[in-house]
Amino acid sequence: MNIVVTGSLGNISKPLATELIAKKHSVTVISSKDDRQEEIEKLGAKAAIGTVYDVEFLTKAFTGADIVYTMTPPADIFDKNLDPYVSNSNSVRIYKQAIQQSGVTKVIHLSTIAAHTNKGNGLLRWGYEAESILKELPDTVSVKFMRPTGFYYNLLGFAPAIKTLSKGFVGAFMSLRYYGLGGFLSGKRGVIVSNVGGDTMNILVSPLDIAHVIAEEMEKPFSGRTFRYIASEEMTCDEGAKILGEAIGKPYLKWAQISDKRLLNEMLKMGMNEKRAEGFVEMQAAGRKGGSGILYEDYYKHRPVLGKHKLKDYTEEFVKAYNQE
Repeated sequence: MNIVVTGSLGNISKPLATELIAKKHSVTVISSKDDRQEEIEKLGAKAAIGTVYDVEFLTKAFTGADIVYTMTPPADIFDKNLDPYVSNSNSVRIYKQAIQQSGVTKVIHLSTIAAHTNKGNGLLRWGYEAESILKELPDTVSVKFMRPTGFYYNLLGFAPAIKTLSKGFVGAFMSLRYYGLGGFLSGKRGVIVSNVGGDTMNILVSPLDIAHVIAEEMEKPFSGRTFRYIASEEMTCDEGAKILGEAIGKPYLKWAQISDKRLLNEMLKMGMNEKRAEGFVEMQAAGRKGGSGILYEDYYKHRPVLGKHKLKDYTEEFVKAYNQE
Protein backbone atom coordinates (compact mmCIF):
# COMPACT_ATOMS: atom_id res chain seq x y z
CA MET A 1 0.00 0.00 0.00
CA ASN A 2 0.95 3.64 -0.40
CA ILE A 3 0.98 5.12 3.09
CA VAL A 4 1.65 8.69 4.22
CA VAL A 5 2.96 9.24 7.74
CA THR A 6 2.93 12.61 9.49
CA GLY A 7 5.04 13.38 12.56
CA SER A 8 8.42 13.35 10.79
CA LEU A 9 10.86 10.99 12.57
CA GLY A 10 9.32 11.36 16.00
CA ASN A 11 8.95 8.80 18.76
CA ILE A 12 5.99 7.14 17.06
CA SER A 13 6.37 8.02 13.40
CA LYS A 14 9.92 6.70 12.96
CA PRO A 15 9.25 3.17 14.30
CA LEU A 16 5.94 3.20 12.42
CA ALA A 17 7.62 4.05 9.13
CA THR A 18 10.34 1.47 9.81
CA GLU A 19 7.81 -1.31 10.43
CA LEU A 20 5.72 -0.39 7.40
CA ILE A 21 8.78 -0.38 5.14
CA ALA A 22 9.83 -3.78 6.51
CA LYS A 23 6.38 -5.03 5.50
CA LYS A 24 7.05 -3.81 1.93
CA HIS A 25 4.69 -0.85 1.96
CA SER A 26 5.55 2.33 0.09
CA VAL A 27 5.91 5.04 2.73
CA THR A 28 6.05 8.82 2.50
CA VAL A 29 7.07 10.67 5.65
CA ILE A 30 6.07 14.30 6.06
CA SER A 31 8.53 16.56 7.84
CA SER A 32 8.86 20.31 8.18
CA LYS A 33 12.66 20.08 8.40
CA ASP A 34 14.86 19.91 5.32
CA ASP A 35 17.66 18.25 7.26
CA ARG A 36 15.44 15.22 7.92
CA GLN A 37 15.16 14.33 4.25
CA GLU A 38 18.37 12.30 4.08
CA GLU A 39 17.53 10.33 7.22
CA ILE A 40 14.01 9.64 5.97
CA GLU A 41 15.33 8.37 2.65
CA LYS A 42 17.88 6.16 4.41
CA LEU A 43 14.96 4.37 6.05
CA GLY A 44 13.66 3.56 2.59
CA ALA A 45 10.85 6.11 2.66
CA LYS A 46 10.10 9.11 0.50
CA ALA A 47 10.40 12.51 2.16
CA ALA A 48 7.74 15.19 1.72
CA ILE A 49 9.14 18.41 3.16
CA GLY A 50 6.56 20.99 4.18
CA THR A 51 4.27 22.09 6.97
CA VAL A 52 1.09 20.34 8.06
CA TYR A 53 -0.48 23.78 8.37
CA ASP A 54 -0.33 24.17 4.55
CA VAL A 55 -3.44 22.57 3.09
CA GLU A 56 -2.15 22.69 -0.49
CA PHE A 57 1.06 20.91 0.49
CA LEU A 58 -0.84 18.29 2.47
CA THR A 59 -3.32 17.71 -0.34
CA LYS A 60 -0.48 17.05 -2.75
CA ALA A 61 1.28 14.75 -0.27
CA PHE A 62 -1.92 12.79 0.46
CA THR A 63 -2.98 12.37 -3.16
CA GLY A 64 -2.65 8.76 -4.28
CA ALA A 65 -2.29 7.39 -0.73
CA ASP A 66 -4.19 4.29 0.33
CA ILE A 67 -3.96 5.31 3.99
CA VAL A 68 -2.75 8.43 5.80
CA TYR A 69 -1.64 8.59 9.43
CA THR A 70 -2.30 11.97 11.03
CA MET A 71 -1.22 13.49 14.31
CA THR A 72 -1.39 17.06 15.57
CA PRO A 73 1.96 18.70 16.35
CA PRO A 74 2.63 19.82 19.93
CA ALA A 75 2.15 23.49 20.75
CA ASP A 76 4.45 25.79 22.72
CA ILE A 77 3.30 25.53 26.34
CA PHE A 78 4.84 28.90 27.17
CA ASP A 79 3.08 30.85 24.42
CA LYS A 80 0.62 32.83 26.52
CA ASN A 81 -1.29 34.05 23.47
CA LEU A 82 -2.08 30.56 22.21
CA ASP A 83 -5.36 28.83 22.91
CA PRO A 84 -4.30 25.13 22.89
CA TYR A 85 -7.79 23.92 22.03
CA VAL A 86 -8.31 26.33 19.14
CA SER A 87 -4.81 25.59 17.80
CA ASN A 88 -5.47 21.85 17.86
CA SER A 89 -8.87 22.17 16.18
CA ASN A 90 -7.47 24.41 13.46
CA SER A 91 -4.74 21.90 12.59
CA VAL A 92 -7.26 19.03 12.44
CA ARG A 93 -9.52 21.07 10.14
CA ILE A 94 -6.56 21.47 7.79
CA TYR A 95 -6.13 17.70 7.81
CA LYS A 96 -9.83 17.28 7.11
CA GLN A 97 -9.69 19.63 4.14
CA ALA A 98 -6.60 17.96 2.69
CA ILE A 99 -8.16 14.51 3.11
CA GLN A 100 -11.26 15.57 1.22
CA GLN A 101 -9.37 17.36 -1.54
CA SER A 102 -6.90 14.50 -2.06
CA GLY A 103 -9.52 11.77 -2.28
CA VAL A 104 -8.05 9.70 0.56
CA THR A 105 -10.54 7.12 1.87
CA LYS A 106 -8.64 5.59 4.83
CA VAL A 107 -7.34 7.60 7.79
CA ILE A 108 -5.72 6.60 11.07
CA HIS A 109 -5.53 9.46 13.54
CA LEU A 110 -3.52 9.64 16.76
CA SER A 111 -6.04 10.63 19.39
CA THR A 112 -5.77 10.09 23.15
CA ILE A 113 -7.21 8.36 26.14
CA ALA A 114 -10.37 10.13 27.46
CA ALA A 115 -11.30 11.33 23.97
CA HIS A 116 -14.79 9.93 24.57
CA THR A 117 -15.81 13.18 26.30
CA ASN A 118 -15.12 16.92 26.36
CA LYS A 119 -16.09 17.36 30.00
CA GLY A 120 -13.83 17.06 33.03
CA ASN A 121 -10.80 15.71 31.15
CA GLY A 122 -8.79 18.93 30.91
CA LEU A 123 -6.28 19.08 28.07
CA LEU A 124 -7.51 15.79 26.70
CA ARG A 125 -10.57 17.61 25.47
CA TRP A 126 -8.48 18.17 22.35
CA GLY A 127 -8.87 14.47 21.52
CA TYR A 128 -12.66 14.65 21.62
CA GLU A 129 -12.66 17.80 19.49
CA ALA A 130 -10.26 16.31 16.93
CA GLU A 131 -12.31 13.14 16.63
CA SER A 132 -15.49 15.18 16.25
CA ILE A 133 -14.00 17.19 13.38
CA LEU A 134 -12.78 14.10 11.52
CA LYS A 135 -16.14 12.40 12.03
CA GLU A 136 -17.58 15.16 9.82
CA LEU A 137 -15.77 13.63 6.82
CA PRO A 138 -18.03 11.95 4.25
CA ASP A 139 -19.05 8.35 4.88
CA THR A 140 -16.78 7.36 2.00
CA VAL A 141 -13.83 8.15 4.28
CA SER A 142 -13.15 5.59 7.01
CA VAL A 143 -11.34 6.74 10.15
CA LYS A 144 -9.70 4.79 12.96
CA PHE A 145 -8.83 6.70 16.14
CA MET A 146 -5.85 5.48 18.16
CA ARG A 147 -6.23 6.30 21.86
CA PRO A 148 -2.94 5.78 23.72
CA THR A 149 -2.45 6.30 27.45
CA GLY A 150 0.44 8.28 29.02
CA PHE A 151 3.76 7.95 27.22
CA TYR A 152 6.87 6.46 28.85
CA TYR A 153 9.04 9.21 27.41
CA ASN A 154 7.15 11.87 29.37
CA LEU A 155 8.90 10.42 32.43
CA LEU A 156 12.30 11.53 31.12
CA GLY A 157 11.67 15.02 32.47
CA PHE A 158 11.95 13.62 35.98
CA ALA A 159 15.56 12.52 35.52
CA PRO A 160 17.46 15.83 35.72
CA ALA A 161 15.28 17.12 38.52
CA ILE A 162 15.73 14.03 40.69
CA LYS A 163 19.47 14.40 40.34
CA THR A 164 19.95 18.13 40.65
CA LEU A 165 17.15 19.66 42.70
CA SER A 166 17.64 20.01 46.42
CA LYS A 167 15.24 22.72 47.61
CA GLY A 168 11.82 21.36 48.47
CA PHE A 169 9.22 21.59 45.71
CA VAL A 170 11.02 23.30 42.86
CA GLY A 171 9.47 23.92 39.48
CA ALA A 172 10.54 21.06 37.27
CA PHE A 173 7.61 20.46 35.00
CA MET A 174 8.02 17.16 33.26
CA SER A 175 5.38 16.54 30.65
CA LEU A 176 5.61 18.85 27.67
CA ARG A 177 2.97 17.06 25.63
CA TYR A 178 -0.59 16.02 26.14
CA TYR A 179 -0.60 13.15 28.55
CA GLY A 180 1.59 11.70 31.26
CA LEU A 181 1.51 12.30 34.97
CA GLY A 182 4.09 14.91 35.74
CA GLY A 183 4.79 17.81 38.01
CA PHE A 184 7.46 18.79 40.43
CA LEU A 185 10.30 16.98 42.05
CA SER A 186 12.45 17.07 45.15
CA GLY A 187 15.79 15.35 44.65
CA LYS A 188 16.64 15.94 48.31
CA ARG A 189 13.68 13.95 49.54
CA GLY A 190 13.71 11.37 46.75
CA VAL A 191 10.13 12.23 45.89
CA ILE A 192 8.20 12.81 42.68
CA VAL A 193 5.53 15.37 43.48
CA SER A 194 2.38 16.15 41.54
CA ASN A 195 -1.38 16.47 42.04
CA VAL A 196 -1.59 12.69 41.70
CA GLY A 197 0.50 10.09 43.44
CA GLY A 198 0.67 7.09 45.72
CA ASP A 199 -1.71 4.31 44.74
CA THR A 200 -3.42 6.29 41.96
CA MET A 201 -3.34 4.38 38.68
CA ASN A 202 -0.83 5.59 36.09
CA ILE A 203 -1.36 3.60 32.89
CA LEU A 204 1.55 4.02 30.49
CA VAL A 205 2.46 3.11 26.94
CA SER A 206 5.59 2.74 24.86
CA PRO A 207 5.75 4.63 21.56
CA LEU A 208 6.99 1.36 20.07
CA ASP A 209 3.75 -0.36 21.04
CA ILE A 210 1.75 2.55 19.62
CA ALA A 211 3.63 2.30 16.32
CA HIS A 212 3.11 -1.46 16.18
CA VAL A 213 -0.62 -1.19 16.81
CA ILE A 214 -1.00 1.49 14.14
CA ALA A 215 0.89 -0.64 11.61
CA GLU A 216 -1.29 -3.60 12.58
CA GLU A 217 -4.50 -1.60 12.17
CA MET A 218 -3.40 -0.32 8.77
CA GLU A 219 -3.31 -3.86 7.41
CA LYS A 220 -6.80 -4.69 8.66
CA PRO A 221 -9.86 -3.78 6.62
CA PHE A 222 -11.88 -1.03 8.27
CA SER A 223 -14.83 1.20 7.64
CA GLY A 224 -16.89 3.84 9.40
CA ARG A 225 -15.58 5.38 12.61
CA THR A 226 -13.76 3.10 15.05
CA PHE A 227 -11.25 3.45 17.88
CA ARG A 228 -8.71 1.40 19.77
CA TYR A 229 -7.00 2.05 23.09
CA ILE A 230 -3.29 1.36 23.39
CA ALA A 231 -1.39 0.69 26.63
CA SER A 232 1.75 -1.16 27.66
CA GLU A 233 1.52 -1.37 31.44
CA GLU A 234 -1.01 -0.69 34.19
CA MET A 235 0.55 0.40 37.48
CA THR A 236 0.19 2.85 40.33
CA CYS A 237 2.26 6.01 40.62
CA ASP A 238 4.32 4.50 43.45
CA GLU A 239 4.96 1.32 41.46
CA GLY A 240 6.28 3.44 38.60
CA ALA A 241 8.45 5.49 40.95
CA LYS A 242 9.91 2.30 42.45
CA ILE A 243 10.93 1.01 39.01
CA LEU A 244 12.57 4.32 38.12
CA GLY A 245 14.20 4.66 41.53
CA GLU A 246 15.76 1.21 41.42
CA ALA A 247 17.16 1.92 37.97
CA ILE A 248 19.04 5.02 39.19
CA GLY A 249 20.04 3.72 42.60
CA LYS A 250 17.26 5.49 44.55
CA PRO A 251 15.01 2.57 45.57
CA TYR A 252 13.27 4.81 48.13
CA LEU A 253 11.85 7.07 45.37
CA LYS A 254 8.17 7.82 46.00
CA TRP A 255 5.41 9.60 44.09
CA ALA A 256 3.70 12.04 46.46
CA GLN A 257 0.66 14.25 45.96
CA ILE A 258 0.13 17.98 46.40
CA SER A 259 -3.01 20.03 45.82
CA ASP A 260 -4.33 21.08 42.43
CA LYS A 261 -3.93 24.71 43.49
CA ARG A 262 -0.28 24.24 44.45
CA LEU A 263 0.56 22.56 41.16
CA LEU A 264 -1.28 25.19 39.13
CA ASN A 265 0.44 28.06 40.93
CA GLU A 266 3.88 26.54 40.34
CA MET A 267 3.24 26.11 36.63
CA LEU A 268 1.94 29.66 36.28
CA LYS A 269 5.04 30.96 38.08
CA MET A 270 7.11 29.24 35.39
CA GLY A 271 5.29 31.30 32.77
CA MET A 272 3.20 28.48 31.36
CA ASN A 273 0.17 29.26 29.22
CA GLU A 274 -2.74 29.64 31.67
CA LYS A 275 -5.27 27.54 29.72
CA ARG A 276 -2.75 24.79 29.25
CA ALA A 277 -1.76 24.80 32.93
CA GLU A 278 -5.39 24.66 34.03
CA GLY A 279 -6.07 21.90 31.51
CA PHE A 280 -3.08 19.89 32.67
CA VAL A 281 -4.11 20.04 36.32
CA GLU A 282 -7.68 19.03 35.47
CA MET A 283 -6.46 16.23 33.21
CA GLN A 284 -4.41 14.66 35.99
CA ALA A 285 -7.12 15.11 38.59
CA ALA A 286 -9.47 13.21 36.26
CA GLY A 287 -7.47 10.06 36.89
CA ARG A 288 -6.79 10.62 40.58
CA LYS A 289 -8.00 8.13 43.15
CA GLY A 290 -11.13 9.63 44.62
CA GLY A 291 -11.48 11.93 41.63
CA SER A 292 -13.96 11.85 38.77
CA GLY A 293 -12.44 8.75 37.17
CA ILE A 294 -13.09 10.18 33.72
CA LEU A 295 -9.51 9.62 32.57
CA TYR A 296 -9.82 5.81 32.53
CA GLU A 297 -13.61 5.49 32.47
CA ASP A 298 -13.96 4.48 28.81
CA TYR A 299 -10.57 2.75 28.72
CA TYR A 300 -11.77 0.11 31.17
CA LYS A 301 -14.88 -0.47 29.06
CA HIS A 302 -12.68 -1.23 26.03
CA ARG A 303 -9.56 -2.50 27.80
CA PRO A 304 -6.84 -3.46 25.30
CA VAL A 305 -4.35 -6.28 25.35
CA LEU A 306 -1.23 -4.68 26.84
CA GLY A 307 1.81 -4.17 24.64
CA LYS A 308 5.08 -6.00 25.18
CA HIS A 309 7.31 -3.01 26.03
CA LYS A 310 7.29 -2.51 29.81
CA LEU A 311 8.59 0.35 31.95
CA LYS A 312 11.54 -1.77 33.08
CA ASP A 313 12.54 -2.04 29.41
CA TYR A 314 12.42 1.74 29.15
CA THR A 315 14.58 2.47 32.20
CA GLU A 316 17.72 2.32 30.06
CA GLU A 317 16.59 5.55 28.40
CA PHE A 318 15.71 7.03 31.78
CA VAL A 319 19.13 6.18 33.20
CA LYS A 320 20.81 7.82 30.21
CA ALA A 321 18.86 11.02 30.82
CA TYR A 322 19.70 10.85 34.53
CA ASN A 323 23.41 10.33 33.93
CA GLN A 324 23.65 13.16 31.42
CA GLU A 325 22.93 15.71 34.14
